[in-house]
Amino acid sequence: MSHTIAVIGAGKIGEVLLSGLLKAGWPADRLIATARRPERAVLLQERYGIRVLSNADAAAAADVIAIAVKPQDAGALMTDLGPHIPAGKLLISLCAGLPTSFFTKYLAGGTPIIRVMTNTPALVDEAMTAISAGPHATAEHLELAEEMFSPLGRTIRVPESQQDAVTALSGSGPAYFYYLVEAMTDAGILLGLPRQVAHDLIVQTAIGSAIMLRDSGEHPVKLREAVTSPAGTTISAIRELENHGVRAALLGALEAARDRAKEIADQNL
Repeated sequence: MSHTIAVIGAGKIGEVLLSGLLKAGWPADRLIATARRPERAVLLQERYGIRVLSNADAAAAADVIAIAVKPQDAGALMTDLGPHIPAGKLLISLCAGLPTSFFTKYLAGGTPIIRVMTNTPALVDEAMTAISAGPHATAEHLELAEEMFSPLGRTIRVPESQQDAVTALSGSGPAYFYYLVEAMTDAGILLGLPRQVAHDLIVQTAIGSAIMLRDSGEHPVKLREAVTSPAGTTISAIRELENHGVRAALLGALEAARDRAKEIADQNL
């Protein structure tokens, strides 16, 4: 925790990273944020006791520079910020869809880059964060990135070539679960349950099922079969899911998300 970290563009995910680092014991005097709006800067200073500087000053003061802006804003940001980042500093990108090659054109030769995809359960310290080494990133840089993001949940290393698939699966993944819960809540109401009762039943069932899947080490098929009795209610429901092509729809949805991630990269390269 001897490194000074600057979060450039401390919006929702950037603030979650700052909060997680502080909860993990990272000293507040080694954390820096930047914000576009003055009122946002004041809020971050008052809430976390950290420094809020200009982009250029933050880059000069930090050892690690985490870029947490929207992908469409990254080009303008890096045009201004790139000349202020010496080659010895580590750049970490949280910009969805942007490959490390996007950043190399703005940076001095030899600057190490790491690409990170996390997700919104970071807000409750249950994120899934995928970390990929880009150009000039060493094992030590990867370990530092893991140290930064492990307070937010679980981390995993993947080749950068898999990051678009990660974006489709876990980056966007929470939205799919919320969509499913919304649909199941409506189904519960159709079956005669009050909305809150249906919601509570589904949410706790989802939590319990996820914990069983994580902690048991069993394949999901085996866990599903344990609930699926011959000629019972569950197999009747699963037959309807298969008849309506739910599995195929999920495959198509994730492919669409993956393809959109590639389009975002192509539009910004």
